[in-house]
Amino acid sequence: MLAVTINFEAIAQITDDQFYQLCRANPDVKFERNAKGEIIVMSPTGGETGNSNSEINADFVIWNRQTKLGVCFDSSTCFKLPSGANRSPDVSWIKKERWDALTPEQKQKFPPIAPDFVLELMSPTDSLKDTQDKMQEYMNNQVKLGWLINRKTRRVEIYRPGQATEVLESPAELSGEDILPGFVLNLRSLWT
Repeated sequence: MLAVTINFEAIAQITDDQFYQLCRANPDVKFERNAKGEIIVMSPTGGETGNSNSEINADFVIWNRQTKLGVCFDSSTCFKLPSGANRSPDVSWIKKERWDALTPEQKQKFPPIAPDFVLELMSPTDSLKDTQDKMQEYMNNQVKLGWLINRKTRRVEIYRPGQATEVLESPAELSGEDILPGFVLNLRSLWT
């Protein structure tokens, strides 16, 4: 996925409501916004990445339906992080009690909350450095567990707050630890 960053700061500061309206007025374009207020235009994913995203998201949804511990989100959901950034992880999850604490209006727009868990699945054209920076941004904004999956190199980076990034080579599965109790993501099909 290619991304283009645009800085409008020289001519205007885009408010949260204006950013929301920009996204609504352009539903075929995926936007994110970093903490500096720069707009990031993301290209659509290709077929293989889209399929992998869908399969992974299905595993989370099935687990969450069984446990009823929280709420799952796909890559179309944009969150307003505490830093002011607006980000859309490929997969994310929020504990039920944290989600339920939001107002109906907050849930309707870009929820002003950092997910408890995020997953980014790299597309072949993604920049590793940019995606790693995004993962660190999540950790700096109260996300409790993050997985960066790179199918090309068969590596997984596990992010936890206040800890060094753990790197796994071709793992068969990932555990949701105490953040996603009982969840195990089977990765065998991603590596084939």
